[in-house]
Amino acid sequence: MASVSVDEAMRRAIELAARGLGTTSPNPVVGCVLLDADGEVVGEGFHAYAGGPHAEIVALAQAGHRAKGGTAVVTLEPCDHTGRTGPCSDALVQAQVARVVIAVPDPTPVAAGGAATLRAAGIRVDLGVRASEAENGNVAWLTAMRRGWPYVIWKYAATLDGRSAAADGTSMWITSEAARMDVHALRATVDAVIVGVGTVLADDPRLTVRNLRDGSLAIRQPLRVVVDSAGRTPLDAQIRDAAARTWIATAAEVGAGPDGGVDLPALLAALHAKGVRAVLLEGGPKLAGAFLAAGLVDRVVGYLAPRLLGAGPAALVDAGVTTIAEAIDLEITDVTQIGPDLRITALPRKREG
Repeated sequence: MASVSVDEAMRRAIELAARGLGTTSPNPVVGCVLLDADGEVVGEGFHAYAGGPHAEIVALAQAGHRAKGGTAVVTLEPCDHTGRTGPCSDALVQAQVARVVIAVPDPTPVAAGGAATLRAAGIRVDLGVRASEAENGNVAWLTAMRRGWPYVIWKYAATLDGRSAAADGTSMWITSEAARMDVHALRATVDAVIVGVGTVLADDPRLTVRNLRDGSLAIRQPLRVVVDSAGRTPLDAQIRDAAARTWIATAAEVGAGPDGGVDLPALLAALHAKGVRAVLLEGGPKLAGAFLAAGLVDRVVGYLAPRLLGAGPAALVDAGVTTIAEAIDLEITDVTQIGPDLRITALPRKREG
């Protein structure tokens, strides 16, 4: 096998890390590629699930004795603590690798320090290779751990004129089956799905993840969260079924905001304490507006159907915007056609001042 460069190995490690999206929380996604002393790939691994072996351990097991004198290329700084598994830094030292290349340092005080341990053992450590790509691949976990509350993705579906339903309230289906299946793939990458009680009362959704092949329930289901300040969620609502865990978050339990509703920052802090690192905000338009007005949305994913209604509920209301100067500006990062619909991904720009 031909040797590969460290840059190529890191690109492969980032690809491997992505395989853990949706299954590793509250841990990060991590990928690792091990090169022997001649630069040949002798081991690969990724962190597949919380409590399971870390990426470095999987790659070291594949490499065996060929790891000695080689290079470990890893997307996140190897952990330096004992949790459900032992320190990856110690495992790399024991394997006698000569060099460790890290894309992004670990921001958590409990796990950081792996680079220092490796250097103390005489191992060369290089930081920052393909750091931006590795950050993007692990953005939810990194963001959540740096600030103490989950990464929030607002997902909505609308017609080209911004309507989420017809004037008579009917909304099934705004977008195509292909777009709806894409939403299930998106749900599968997060730890929790959030809706307001108004959406529950109007649509009675299940908010589960279904397999794309046969429509059956996926093995792993995100936590379903209903923002319900006064506890109005019906006892027979589908969201209360046994298909997934559900939390009815009331103002009495979480705390009330200035408007008397559920305090949204407190809600996110509580979810973080439950191990939630990424959430999908799915409805409704008023709750989405409250999240946006509070500056709590990190990414917007809009599914636009090639339809016009001319009337009916808007996809977003009450976002704290009263004049064009207060508009929430977005940076579009991706536009993809999903069946007949468009999926637009954008990041809110930080407001100055």
